Amino acid sequence: MTLAVRVIPCLDVADGRVVKGVNFQNLRDAGDPVELARSYYEQGADELTFLDVTATVDNRSTTYEVVRATAEQVFIPLTVGGGVRGVEDVSRLQANGADKVGVNSAAIARPALIAEIADRFGSQVLVLSLDVKRSERTESGFVVTTHGGRTETELDALDWARRAIELGVGELLVNSIDADGMKQGFDLELIALMHEFATVPVIASGGAGRVEDFPPAIAAGADAVLAASVFHNGALTIGDVKRELAREGMMVRT
Repeated sequence: MTLAVRVIPCLDVADGRVVKGVNFQNLRDAGDPVELARSYYEQGADELTFLDVTATVDNRSTTYEVVRATAEQVFIPLTVGGGVRGVEDVSRLQANGADKVGVNSAAIARPALIAEIADRFGSQVLVLSLDVKRSERTESGFVVTTHGGRTETELDALDWARRAIELGVGELLVNSIDADGMKQGFDLELIALMHEFATVPVIASGGAGRVEDFPPAIAAGADAVLAASVFHNGALTIGDVKRELAREGMMVRT
């Protein structure tokens, strides 16, 4: 059975506002998360991802009030990431409307966190958020970063993704820091390498600029495509992307 391609808008949130930059730098205001969430839901988004991009940097929890207000506006799966450090955070996020949670820095620091969350809530709740850069220091040529791409780890991105799947993550959100905000297309090599071994869905993120950028990401092996600024600034709508995917013979929900 062929599953429909998911189109997922991403709300990168800081201090209660949606922000966007280039390569996660020079963040600028892009609007109110609640208003944008409602708009994307009405446009036909399949899911919505909410990332508190400064929670880890500021060493605090996700802004639950904004998550709750956002969840009240959409009736599609909502993934929330940023500041998740333990099973209690997952419980609280679910209580405030999250369907899935994303983990990144805390899981890198303590991989057992993945198994703890998966064992208690199920793998379907858990998304591994991978902020990846190209690097000659790793065998695959890709390294995992934290803190919004500011800090490089010693982890090979492919090795870390494999281990996370073994520990229980149910989905990989693969974001190219190099492509983020550049609007030159997704990193197709990175997507293809992840797809080769992944036994869970792969979400492609980072680099979308035109409707023509989305079908190649699916062809490379992504199960879903995620974008932010092209939706926030009105350059593209969810419908634009779905029509292009359908035109290329890919199944979408209408």
